[in-house]
Amino acid sequence: MRNLIVFVVLGAVSLLLRNSEAATYEVGGSGTGWTRPSSSSVYSDWASDKTFAIGDTLTFTFTTGAHDVATVSKSNYDNCNGASPNNLVSAGPASVLLNTTGDYYFICTIAGHCSAGQKLAITVAAGSTPSPPGTPSSPPPPPPSAASSLVATFALVFMSIAISFMYFF
Repeated sequence: MRNLIVFVVLGAVSLLLRNSEAATYEVGGSGTGWTRPSSSSVYSDWASDKTFAIGDTLTFTFTTGAHDVATVSKSNYDNCNGASPNNLVSAGPASVLLNTTGDYYFICTIAGHCSAGQKLAITVAAGSTPSPPGTPSSPPPPPPSAASSLVATFALVFMSIAISFMYFF
């Protein structure tokens, strides 16, 4: 009986911790990637059913030299202005770690691509792994966020209760 309880507790903890993992999204999906789209709504449609969180990663899959990905302000996004990006990656594929909450704006700075719809706006909610703002890269692992700390605390409390239960009954 004790082994069964331990197995159930460990399974529950595993499920709780799995839900706090960050996600990786391929922008546009595996069929489209980051290309000049056939419709100006391709990327907004792609993002519309997703919930992005701190710690998630966007992967922009594109051919180097044919496209790029620039992180820009809302004004530059609205005007397809890539002249002063916050960050520009010209070698594909590019990965962007979503490390702060709020709105993110991405465009392709190749002439005519943004105005044809090669742009993406997303909102990032609180998630599992905050880190310093900004750049597409693979930074060292950041400290856990309050949400993942809460999940871990809950898991430890749950395990402690279950183990105590095993010894008393």
